[in-house]
Amino acid sequence: FENKVVWITGASSGIGEALAYTFAKRRAKLILSARRADELERVKKNCNLPEGDILVLPLDVAEHDKAEEATQKVLATFKHIDILINNAGLSHWSKIKDMSFDVLKRIMDVNFMGGAMLTKAVLLYMLERREGTIVVVSSILGKIVTGKQAAYNASKHAIHGFYDTLRAEYSKEGI
Repeated sequence: FENKVVWITGASSGIGEALAYTFAKRRAKLILSARRADELERVKKNCNLPEGDILVLPLDVAEHDKAEEATQKVLATFKHIDILINNAGLSHWSKIKDMSFDVLKRIMDVNFMGGAMLTKAVLLYMLERREGTIVVVSSILGKIVTGKQAAYNASKHAIHGFYDTLRAEYSKEGI
């Protein structure tokens, strides 16, 4: 992964933070995105990469209209993107009867639509180069379900459908 340009969403904690450290040890060039800029700065510092090899790009993936602008900032800095890791996500526990529409919409906007819109923005540039890797962090709940997680289950099922289709459409084009 040395010198590969890797964009990680949800990079301020959990799996995204761990991925940042793993790729940093392998000397990748990183773009760290999440909502909390202060936490991204902490992760950046802990990556111990040269200043020109890491970009903190605060982003709420639920703000779908910002995907193209964010992609342009990354391209202005690194000229291309080798790997996009859609890791940002939320969970919620409640029975369907107790779940508000706002909760359902927020979970779908972050877990599914956020990654889908960012993927769409990045995909065009990867297709121009005829290479790139798009990774999505999902869950076993994208294949099975458990009670009290309808919104989360639905978002992860949507991820599987979208990215399985992406693979079918573009794997022969280097993506």
